[in-house]
Parts: sequence; structure tokens; C-alpha cells
Amino acid sequence: MHIQTAAVHTLKDFEHGAVVPPVHLSSTFELDRASEEGAFAYQRGANPTRAQLETVLAALDGAEHGFAFTSGMAATAAALSTLVVGDEVLLPASVYGGTYRFVDLVLPGRGITGRFVDDLGALTAADFTPATRAIFVETPANPTLRITDLRRIVELAHRHGALVIVDNTFMSPVLQRPLELGADVVVQSATKYLAGHSDLLAGALTTNDAALAEAFALAQKAQGGVLAPQDSFRLIQSIKTLPLRIERQQANAEAIVAHLRGRADIARVWYPGSHSEEEARIHASQASGTGAVLSFELAAGLDRIAFLEALRYPAYAVSLGGVETLICRPATMTHEAMTDQARQAAGISEELLRLSVGIEDIGDLLGDLDQALAAAAR
Repeated sequence: MHIQTAAVHTLKDFEHGAVVPPVHLSSTFELDRASEEGAFAYQRGANPTRAQLETVLAALDGAEHGFAFTSGMAATAAALSTLVVGDEVLLPASVYGGTYRFVDLVLPGRGITGRFVDDLGALTAADFTPATRAIFVETPANPTLRITDLRRIVELAHRHGALVIVDNTFMSPVLQRPLELGADVVVQSATKYLAGHSDLLAGALTTNDAALAEAFALAQKAQGGVLAPQDSFRLIQSIKTLPLRIERQQANAEAIVAHLRGRADIARVWYPGSHSEEEARIHASQASGTGAVLSFELAAGLDRIAFLEALRYPAYAVSLGGVETLICRPATMTHEAMTDQARQAAGISEELLRLSVGIEDIGDLLGDLDQALAAAAR
């Protein structure tokens, strides 16, 4: 089944002939009095509406097991909850700022070490220690759009007994399916492309490993960061338009990249594959598109604040993946938890701007960028 069809038809045959699933709001469920058993008992452990969403999440990723959380960071925390005292996780230096914060400030208190690698693509056997238990990958990376060869990382990690966890938020299952490339776990901030309208906070986690699935179910029940029924229903409905939204957003982003590249008032543009021909080849081999996020810097002498204030359509705000175009400065917004040294190692300059492209008319977006660049040059 094509992913567009799966997004719409994974759930079917609802009561009374309804074409959308019901919302089960009950926090508790009656059990059989004799056996004290039931498919559902208490909402934190399981809920019919959340279970339906988790079926959809698994179907999109080609996974056996899906889990819905209150946020992308809750899903990431659950993915890393399998680590124990003495374990180490390797991550790219340019990892999302929220993940950096969790690994840098929370994991050490649990006796777990996070080691940030400048270029995960250059990882070798020499980088592994007996404590290395997981590799956390973002490809494309946030916000530098660097690419990591997932097949290579999976082979290397598994050879050393380490899990591969992939944050697939930027690509979504429409453009990249890490489990099919051998990854053990996929996490997403469902707030972004899956929800797609900047009005819902959620996280998704999928896996084919039964033992990991048990651990993630325990994390849901023990830690309680589960998605509520109404939000689960809204996410089910939003996912139905996911492939269509991404198709338009990606087309717009490609047009913007082409428009900005080579201009005298733009110092550099980052997009998946822009770092090198090798990264472009790798990305093309493991993803079916470049997505809808790009980063750029204005040329020296241009006024960044004047540029941002002149923009009419992109909101100056964190997040990405919504139908509206957003622009942010990662150094002070999405990656503010990083130290100056860490941002420098990650290639995140003070002037770097990240653009999440929406579904607006491309002519309007290009015209807006042009007039804002003209304002920045005055």
C-alpha cells in the first residue's frame, strides 16, 4: 500500500459506518469481574484512540510497533530510556538543541555519558568503546542539513553491539524510512510534519524489536508521557494530508534554494546534499527527496534584523513542518541550550538562519524574500 493510501486507509470499518475513528475520552475502563481482564484498564497504560494512532504510526514507518508521546522530546527520552548506568551514546555535534540539553544535563545524572561527534559520517570502529550502547542519528542534521550514511552507521553500530536510533523528523516516513535501512528505533517530533499545522504537540516512536517495544511501553506507563485521546484523534486526521503537504512544501523549498544559490547577497545556502557530492549521493540513496527545510546566511554587510523585520510571510518562530513558513536563528532559539563552543563545533554560526518552508504560493514567498533582502542591503 502506497504511503498516501496508508495515511488515509490504515484505519477502517468503524462502528455505525463512520469514516473517521471515534474518540474515547474515558480515563478508566471496566474490567471483567471474574477474570479482572480487559483490553484497556487505565488511559495511561492504553487508550483505544491512542492505540489507533499508534497503529497508523507503525504502518507509516513499516514497523511492528508504534508509540505516541506528549512531545518529540518525550519520545526521544523514551528511546534513550533503555540505556543504563555506565552506558554511552554517540550523537552528532549538530543534534537538535532539545536533544543536546537532555543528553548534556539529564543523562549524566543517570550515570549515562553522551559523546558528541563533529562528523558522524566519519565514525569508525576506533570511536567505539565497551560502553557504547547507542548511536543517535539525525539525517539531515538540524540545522546544518549534513547527511549521515544510515546503512554504514547501522553496520558499524550493530557490529559493536550498539543500537541505532534515528530522529526522522525532518524527512518523515514520506521521504525516508530508517527502519527499512536497518535502524532499530525511529523517533519523530510529531508536532512538525505529522501534525503539520503548528497547533499540536506530540511525539512518535516506532520499532520492529519486540524487546525494545516492551521497554517503550513500560516508559509510557511508568513515566506517563502519553498522548491524550483528543490529540491522538487530531493527529490521525492530520496525517491523512501528510504526503500532500510535504509534496508542496518540498517543491517550494527547492524553488527557494534555486533562487538563493549564487546570489551576491547570500553568503551560503545549506540543504540536504549541499555539503559535498558524496553527501548528495548518500542522501539520494536513502531518501526520496530533500525535504522542506533549508538554512542560509546573509552576505557580509547585510542587516539581519532589517531582513527579518521586512519579511511579510515567514513568522520568526521556532518549530518547523507546518503549512506556514517559519524562520528562526538556531544559535539563539532552537539551539540556545548549547555552549558557544558546542555550536561552533556543530557549524552553527550566529548569523545562520533556518527556513521551514510552508505551502504558500511560491511567487509570494520568493517576492517576499527579495524585498526583505533589499531592505537588509539599505
